[in-house]
Amino acid sequence: MLDADFFRRWMTATAASVEHEAERLTALDSPIGDADHGSNLLRGFRAVTVALDKESPDTPGAILTLAGRQLISTVGGASGPLYGTLLRRTGKALGEAAEVDEAQFAEAFRTGVDAVMTLGGAAPGDKTMIDALVPAVDALGDGFAGARAAAEEGALATTPLQARKGRASYLGERSIGHQDPGATSSALLIAALAEANGE
Repeated sequence: MLDADFFRRWMTATAASVEHEAERLTALDSPIGDADHGSNLLRGFRAVTVALDKESPDTPGAILTLAGRQLISTVGGASGPLYGTLLRRTGKALGEAAEVDEAQFAEAFRTGVDAVMTLGGAAPGDKTMIDALVPAVDALGDGFAGARAAAEEGALATTPLQARKGRASYLGERSIGHQDPGATSSALLIAALAEANGE
């Protein structure tokens, strides 16, 4: 069963990963975006860490809802609302349970991913974070390590795509040949999930 400590570990591991990878995320964002994806997420997940320490939510749903709220209020650009919606909607779907099993989490996470697709209007193949999140959520039935591999594969597969949504879509064919930064950071989020579970 996954308890509040697990979800706290997930957010902490994500924050550490973003801290480590921020420069790479910004470098990926530089040719096809605003060159601020890494710095934006860094600010957001630092705020999440501070908020979790200060407020100490004690259920999985409350942890993710708080994290999502922090990202929406502190991250500029599109990534704050998108990541914030992902975590908030997942948290709300988990409700007030003190612990959840992996199947319940997978179902709640799918609710979060669906909300991101609705908000951003993106579908798989549009060269966005959805290209990592959808394969990850589809693979969650095989465990967190399987989801991590699927997300990483999905992020890499954005390189040859032409962007159809987001800032990169303005570049048209010039967006081809660049790995999508949002898909890359989404893969970090899923990798942190596996790490939190000791995988």
